[in-house]
Amino acid sequence: MTETSGWTGPEVAALRHRAELWIADDPDPVTRAELQAVLSGFPGTLDDLADRFAGPLTFGTAGLRGPVRAGPNGMNRAVVRAAAAGLCAYLDDHRADGAVVIGYDARRGSAAFAAETAAVVTGGGRAALLLPRPLPTPVLAYAVHRLDAAAGVMVTASHNPPGDNGYKVYLSDGAQIVPPADREIEERIRAVEQLGTVPLGTAAQQVDERLVTEYIAATVQAVVGADPDADARRAALRVAYTPLHGVGREVLEQAFAAAGFAAPAVVPSQAEPDPAFPTVAFPNPEEPGAVDELLALAASVGADIAIANDPDADRCAVAVPSPSGWRLLHGDEVGVLLADALLRHGVKGTFATTIVSSSLLGTLAPARGARAAETLTGFKWIVRAADDLAYGYEEALGYAVAPDVVRDKDGIGAALAIADLAAELKARGRTLTDRLDELAMEFGLHATTQLSVRVDDLREIAAAMGRIRSGTPETLLGREVTEVHDRLPSADVLTLRAPGVRVVVRPSGTEPKLKAYLEVVEPVSAGVDTARDVAASHLAALRSEVAAVLGLR
Repeated sequence: MTETSGWTGPEVAALRHRAELWIADDPDPVTRAELQAVLSGFPGTLDDLADRFAGPLTFGTAGLRGPVRAGPNGMNRAVVRAAAAGLCAYLDDHRADGAVVIGYDARRGSAAFAAETAAVVTGGGRAALLLPRPLPTPVLAYAVHRLDAAAGVMVTASHNPPGDNGYKVYLSDGAQIVPPADREIEERIRAVEQLGTVPLGTAAQQVDERLVTEYIAATVQAVVGADPDADARRAALRVAYTPLHGVGREVLEQAFAAAGFAAPAVVPSQAEPDPAFPTVAFPNPEEPGAVDELLALAASVGADIAIANDPDADRCAVAVPSPSGWRLLHGDEVGVLLADALLRHGVKGTFATTIVSSSLLGTLAPARGARAAETLTGFKWIVRAADDLAYGYEEALGYAVAPDVVRDKDGIGAALAIADLAAELKARGRTLTDRLDELAMEFGLHATTQLSVRVDDLREIAAAMGRIRSGTPETLLGREVTEVHDRLPSADVLTLRAPGVRVVVRPSGTEPKLKAYLEVVEPVSAGVDTARDVAASHLAALRSEVAAVLGLR
């Protein structure tokens, strides 16, 4: 919330005038009335109004994201109209011929924002191709390339809180935008002075449902292939699943059936799309409590693995049974398991991950005769790591197991891949946990965790980054820091290394969070279980050290 204490009379008057101008230009009577009600509540609503006008939403790691509300610092039809106009101007300036494909999820406002985008696109003289219903983000990413479009727009806030929505942009290569495209689009958005002057066209052309069927077929073929010998083992795998009130269930069930898996048991209370996300505080599988109902279902049906998609199904979480109950695997664990499976099956090419993910992939891939690559955080970088990209993952539960099909993270494809691996291991009397132990014995135990702090004021993040840069620790876990890599000004990321220890600190690109990624590498000479205990102790101590340096005690 923007701090307004100490504001002068002229500053308040200027803010009010900005709000009145916004209301006059807003094409949506609902948000006009919403903002007018805020004005009517003056002076008690000053903080609320100031926050709505604190600044326009800007293109971050995944396009626009923000709370659904009136004003420039929110997601609404006015902001979407300007964003669509800016995108179309960018495409025109770059002589990018072709249609714009538009997808949307089931969040509040998604269908209306998709329709608004289509009206702007057709008003600018382009075809707008609207996906037939609320669908996962990877279907939109697939559609951009499949339909030879100039660009794609996905209306989603992915795993953000229930009150948010977002606007993710893809260009003709089927990948998310990267600099300088994001800045150039934003410049054209800011050049839209009056929304009433933006030409609007007719309704979009609806994409045939066959495209979804094609996406499923292409994904199944690329991920698990046609292997009649695998049908029995896939049918024998028991899977528990939740779409977390999102749009992944129907597509995942169809993909599983096409691949020969038995229908998964689905968490009943989370099976249908619901923008209120009533059973979870945050619809993110990584958040505490988000998959509690899934784990309870998995235990009750005797599942072999449990799988969760986030609301737009571009991420995939995996849980496994353990002696102490069901355990959610870390994204790095799933990422390395999938990479190892692909490498063992002879997949060639580059295997990529990010600077905040486990360093194990950088050891594993070369040991199997493949190239490893490391990129900045975000799938827009991962999918551009190499022309021969075979696989990419990030620790935040994102995996590209078939980058030739979807040039982005794909929670449906990842669910197929991890289920196929679990089925293969089960047929040999082994589990995912067993395979992780085998990798630890071969390469040492690479244990990772994260320190994540959500803030109300983004200045807190800047202050914490300033503290660690000015007071960089000389030791980590009592070991001398041997490397300090500050990526400013190109990226707000600081990496510290000591023997067997790595810390990466950065602001989140999609949420108001500061994140520190912690890794320790432990020898397993005394056994994997002992190494895990030592690693857990070291990560806890490292977490406390880093929190203190950041001023987040």
